Amino acid sequence: MRTRALLALAGTVTALTMAAAVPATASADAGAVLTKGSAGGTAVAAGDTLTAPLATGTSATFYSSATGTSGVSCTSSQFTATATSNPAAPGTATESVTAHTFGSSSCTSNVTGVLGVNGIVIDNLPYNATITSAGTLTVTPPSGSTIQATVTLRTLLGTVSCVYRAPSLTGTASNTDSSITFTNQQFTKFSGSSLCFSNGYFTAKYAPVTDGGARVYVN
Repeated sequence: MRTRALLALAGTVTALTMAAAVPATASADAGAVLTKGSAGGTAVAAGDTLTAPLATGTSATFYSSATGTSGVSCTSSQFTATATSNPAAPGTATESVTAHTFGSSSCTSNVTGVLGVNGIVIDNLPYNATITSAGTLTVTPPSGSTIQATVTLRTLLGTVSCVYRAPSLTGTASNTDSSITFTNQQFTKFSGSSLCFSNGYFTAKYAPVTDGGARVYVN
């Protein structure tokens, strides 16, 4: 009995010793929050460039209300971001949004008195972004700055610039099509003529998000 007890004790000590060594290895082998090629695939490396156009057949809209259809609509838009950290999942990866463009020739407006859209420019870049394993993307400006969009319109009274600001933006990631969707993200008019609506609600779906041509997944 004493021999069996000593053997059991030795086995327990060995098991505990092995268990103590496991976390470092498990952490190193665990899938990252962002992977490319497949869910749980190759980790997106810090410094990689991520890009995404509008999802095929969709438009980016900037409407005057969350439920209305009056405002500006663009059929061409793209964002570009640089991955800055990508820990093991579950966790939160970080990015730097370096560009967010809209094709001016693809933008139209149905606002009374507006003849056309000269362009939409996203100011104060780069922005900070975080994305969680749950698929929540949050975009924030650098300290002391703000997220800002300048919409330039051709009107019956000449060219007017409408400047809108938002403290942050929240989007949702989906692995189904490697997409990021923003829905009714509210901007408030900072400056501009009476033809500029007082609030702008931004909705757009970007897909697929890619890294070097490979689709990006959230884990």
